[in-house]
Amino acid sequence: MERHRIQLGVFAFAVFTVIVIAFAVTMEKVILQSASNDAPPYTTGLARPHQPLDRAPGEPLATVGGPAGATRQRP
Repeated sequence: MERHRIQLGVFAFAVFTVIVIAFAVTMEKVILQSASNDAPPYTTGLARPHQPLDRAPGEPLATVGGPAGATRQRP
């Protein structure tokens, strides 16, 4: 019975060690910063914001830079 207690203690210590290491590695990768307007690290910039599509499903998209009222036709 003593052997089982020793094995259980070693197993519990190993599980505890793995959990602590996994927690430490996970918390190292989590960015704990407040929100700001700065670009995130390793980015070159963000895309320009676009206007939302204000159209019904199936309605053709309006062409950009074309004459007023022009729509894109499918071939």
